Amino acid sequence: MTGRPLNCGYVPLVDCAPLIVAQELRFAADEGITLNLLRQPSWAALRDLLALGHLDVAHMLSPMPTAMSLGLSGPAAQIDALMVLSANGTVIGVSTDMANAMRATGWTGGFDNPRATLTPLLTALDRPLRVGVPFPYSMHRLLFDYWVRNAPVAGASDIRIVTQPPPLMAEAVQAGEIDVFCVGEPWGSVAVTAGVGELVLPGAAIWANAPEKVLAARRAWVDDNAESVGALMRAVVRAAQWLDKPDNRMLAIEILARSAHLDLPVAAIEHALTGRFATRAGADPVHVPNFVRFHANATTFPWRSQAAWIGGEISRLTGIDKTHAISTAQSTMRPDCYRTHLGAMGVDMPGASAKIEGALTHPTAVASTRGQMILGPDAFFDGKTYDFAPKN
Repeated sequence: MTGRPLNCGYVPLVDCAPLIVAQELRFAADEGITLNLLRQPSWAALRDLLALGHLDVAHMLSPMPTAMSLGLSGPAAQIDALMVLSANGTVIGVSTDMANAMRATGWTGGFDNPRATLTPLLTALDRPLRVGVPFPYSMHRLLFDYWVRNAPVAGASDIRIVTQPPPLMAEAVQAGEIDVFCVGEPWGSVAVTAGVGELVLPGAAIWANAPEKVLAARRAWVDDNAESVGALMRAVVRAAQWLDKPDNRMLAIEILARSAHLDLPVAAIEHALTGRFATRAGADPVHVPNFVRFHANATTFPWRSQAAWIGGEISRLTGIDKTHAISTAQSTMRPDCYRTHLGAMGVDMPGASAKIEGALTHPTAVASTRGQMILGPDAFFDGKTYDFAPKN
C-alpha cells in the first residue's frame, strides 16, 4: 500500500543519505509516507522549487533557510529547518597547479592543519584567488570566510568567490576557472580521481561539528501538515541512526551509488562514508575520524545556538543588521517540532531550557546535551569561549 506522497528535493551529495535510506529501507513506508525523491541540478533550482511550493521538503544547505527567510536568495519565503541531516562532510581542495604553487612556498601537504595550510593558500599566487563554492549562502562559504579571517597574513581581500553546482565543481577545476574548491563529497574526490585536484583540508578541521545540511520546508506547509511532518522526521531519524552504525556503511554506499540517486561509482562515494581519502591521485589514503556524522552526539537536533553563528556570519557577509540576522536564523530552527515529534522515540536531545556554553576544543568537541561543549568554531583559533547562551 502506497503511503502519503511527499515531494522531496535533493542535490546529489553523500549527505542526502538519510532521505534516500529512509525511502529505500522503508522507514518512510513504516510511517505511512512515500518520499518522491526529486534530484536537482543545483541549490538554486532546489531553492526556487521549495519556495514556490513545487517541493514539500528539501535537503538543504544549513544557511539557506536563513538566507531565504531574510529575502537574500531567490523568491522570498519563510523556511524552517525541522532537523539537521548531517554534520561535516565537506572538503577544501585546490587545482593541481595551485597545489604545486603552494608547495613552492614551503607547504608540505597534509590534510589536518588549517593554520599551516592557510598562509601558502593565500600567498601562492600573484593574482586574485578564485574560490569555488556551491552556493553563496552555504556552510562552505561561511567556514571558508571564517578560516581566512584568521589568517596571519594579508590576502582575504584578493579572493573572488565563484558559484558552481557541486556536480560541476571538478569540471570547473579542470577548465582552469577556479583555483580552490569547497564542496561536499563525493565531488571533491571526483576531482582527485580525475587528476585535476588535490584535497587540502576537511571542513571538520575548521569546525568539528558544523551543521552541513538540514531538512527544510516552508513554514506554512509545516504548520498545515503536522502529521506528515512527524512521520517524515521519525523516518529520517531512523535512517540517520542506521547510517551511523559502521556495519551499515557499505550497504549505504551501494544504495547511494545507484543510478536513481547519485549515479556514481562506489569508489567515488566510499571516501566520505569510510572517512578514508586519497588527497591526491596515487597517494595513500588518510583517515579523517567523523568526516560525516548523521545522528551521534545529537547531530540531528536543530540547535538555535548553531543558527546564531550562521546568522552572525550572514550579517558579516551582507551587512544586514546582526541582531535581526541572528534572530531570523534562530527562528528558522524548529526544536519545538523536534521535541513534539521525536520525544517518544528516546532520541538524545536537550531540555527545553538548555543553555550550551563552555570551551570548544578541536577536534573532539561535539554538540552536547549536557552543556559540556560550545557550538561554534571560535575557540579553535583564539582560545576564547564562544557562548551564545541561547535557549533552544
